[in-house]
Amino acid sequence: MKKKQLGKTELYTTPIVFGGNVFGWTADEKESFKLMDQFLDMGFNMIDTADVYSRWAKGNSGGESERIIGDYMKKRGNRDKIILATKVGSSMQEGGDKDISRTHIMKAIEDSLQRLKTDYVDLYFTHWDDDKTPVEETLEAYKRLIEQGKVRYIGASNLSPERLQASLDASKKENLPKYEVFQPEYSLAERNKFEGEIQDICIENDLGVISYFSLASGFLTGKYSSNEDIKGTDREKFLKNYFDDNGENILKALKDISDHHNISQAGIALRWIMQKPGITAPIASASKTEHLKSFQEAIDIELSSEEMDKLDQASS
Repeated sequence: MKKKQLGKTELYTTPIVFGGNVFGWTADEKESFKLMDQFLDMGFNMIDTADVYSRWAKGNSGGESERIIGDYMKKRGNRDKIILATKVGSSMQEGGDKDISRTHIMKAIEDSLQRLKTDYVDLYFTHWDDDKTPVEETLEAYKRLIEQGKVRYIGASNLSPERLQASLDASKKENLPKYEVFQPEYSLAERNKFEGEIQDICIENDLGVISYFSLASGFLTGKYSSNEDIKGTDREKFLKNYFDDNGENILKALKDISDHHNISQAGIALRWIMQKPGITAPIASASKTEHLKSFQEAIDIELSSEEMDKLDQASS
């Protein structure tokens, strides 16, 4: 399977990244182990998580995803087979303040490493901006972690164009580590958070881009057809806003193209992202091993320009 370079790093990811937000949420530990086993057996190599995953599940307090991944790598002895990304900046408390200060970052990395049962992470993301910490302070903390060997490279997620550009400028001016990868929300159901200014900044600065919510929390799989289908489910709060005229147009276009290729709608939705300018790899989750089939489907096909246009128009 052909790998793609993440920015200007020495990290090369396969074309789809596994989203670890499901571990400890819609997939328990046993199922999570099965998912990671099959994902790696299929030839994939990168897993993305965060310190707060899966805080939103009933009875959880955050860190569950990291703990499951850590237990998995220890049991399998395969840390060297995985490109591991995690994040800092969100609060472990529901509704708590974002924090990317030096003090918070230096403590959070130790907590993450302990849960992950590893000495380092390959890619450490600023998860959310707190809109108050000077970008230089955040980057200086990362510089220390890189010097200590606890972090190999850094990335950012959900930053405004202004704060992302300010961070890149500070890296050059102050000889600080550069964000090498950006992680935006991006899918057929949500294009505005990446396309435009952020996309231009990423391309101009040679940033790798791995998109999250690539399947819009499962909406683009076609599993759900109305708000009635999601009432009372774990995904209700993530999906409820997609069921409108725009969402219906997207699902219809996906179904037409997936029927033509005789593959899943998820495979088509992932492939659409993979063919977009500036994208390195979409992040996608699965809560059952059979869902991983769509990952291979996305790799095995090429959408025509007419099919890309149809999806663009349906989601515009």
